[in-house]
Amino acid sequence: MAAVDVIVDNLVTLWRIPAVRQNFHWIFLLISVVGSVLKELQLVPQTYFSSSRNALNVYFVKVSWGWTLLLLTPFLLLSNSSFSRSVAFLGRRLLSLLVASAIWYICTETFFYIEDVTGSCFETDAMDVINTEFASKAGCRQAGFHWHGYDISGHSFILAYSSLFIVEETAPMATLKTASLSALPRMVINLLYGSVS
Repeated sequence: MAAVDVIVDNLVTLWRIPAVRQNFHWIFLLISVVGSVLKELQLVPQTYFSSSRNALNVYFVKVSWGWTLLLLTPFLLLSNSSFSRSVAFLGRRLLSLLVASAIWYICTETFFYIEDVTGSCFETDAMDVINTEFASKAGCRQAGFHWHGYDISGHSFILAYSSLFIVEETAPMATLKTASLSALPRMVINLLYGSVS
């Protein structure tokens, strides 16, 4: 468990640096812009990781908001019981999870809607014959055709959104590191914090 303590201490130290917390969102903007340009210029080779069927995508990215909630909810419950026994405070923190989930759902549904509105169904990969029978990506693909529309990257969105949300919700960890906690709660909080970070 000493290794977990070292990792947690290093992460807490990193997030205490004001420049890191204040500029964290710019990292995602830079990654999104550079990644989009590289993909558009076709400078990134096709690999296992660029396939939508790779294991990381199927088991982690597609359900990443679930993983975020699965790890963040117990962290919030334990840190609240260690940090503040106020039920109102815990209610506000849990309500933030509910509001964040609603925002995530609305954004992802909007991305699907935009792709459906801006796209067309093609009968071949060459995109030379349009099939006007299908007005949605799901229907087009179920029929065995190819959909081409404006695809907003849900992967980029969830990476940035989850990371920014996690950073804000785990901010009390700096205070928890100095709190007097018994060994078991401290170990569980450290494991959850290390897992979610």
